[in-house]
Amino acid sequence: MANVVQSLTNTRAEEREWELRRDMAAVFRIGARLGWNEHIGNHNSLMLPEEAEPRFLINPRGYLFQELRASDLIVCDLDGKVLRGKGELRKVAFHIHCRIHLANPKAACVVHVHPRWLTALSMVAGAEFSLSHHNNLLLNDRAVYDSEGDQPVHSNEEGDRIARLMGEKTIMLMRGHGVTVVGPTVHDAFDETYMAERTAMYQMTAMQTGLPLHRLPDSLRRHHTGPWGEKLDARLHLDAWRRVLDREEPDYAT
Repeated sequence: MANVVQSLTNTRAEEREWELRRDMAAVFRIGARLGWNEHIGNHNSLMLPEEAEPRFLINPRGYLFQELRASDLIVCDLDGKVLRGKGELRKVAFHIHCRIHLANPKAACVVHVHPRWLTALSMVAGAEFSLSHHNNLLLNDRAVYDSEGDQPVHSNEEGDRIARLMGEKTIMLMRGHGVTVVGPTVHDAFDETYMAERTAMYQMTAMQTGLPLHRLPDSLRRHHTGPWGEKLDARLHLDAWRRVLDREEPDYAT
């Protein structure tokens, strides 16, 4: 795949795709470090800009997050056909990601992972984000909870149900499953996933004391449903991680 990319003519769209590949590969490597992925499962996708037909980048089936490189990502159409790259598109990834991309053009990047704390929260009956931490003031209006998904996503119908439920929200806590986070950019979706997981960690840790959680005033909610990066330094956060990877795992960008 690297040879294919390098042989392309030097157009702006091709340069942009290569940089997006590096961002995506960085998120996979960060996710591996943070324990977000379930063995060779889980998947992150990104709609490519400036394409004549809708196409998206995604990790091929069978790779650990920690070994993925920018050149390993495959390009697929919204019918799930692999157009560029080696490997196949995992069916569960197709049914979740394609249907969300189709339903919501604003969801350019879709992160679907099973991080420890968000997944644990999804397993607690009736659990939602409490309004107890400062992060909740921004997060809570952006979250939706899937109380019906009792089995893996094996059909377009189930994918469509998930996409409808998500609507304009950006975080979906999926019952007994994990989390799906969407955003207009890689850094938006990554940073929001990171913040949601950290906030779930604080909440689940506090819940383990058996003491009641305090509640912040509703009047302090941020009521922001636009791009996550408009309120937090999402781009700077991903750039910081990329500097770490450039030093310690530079092959991610190849």
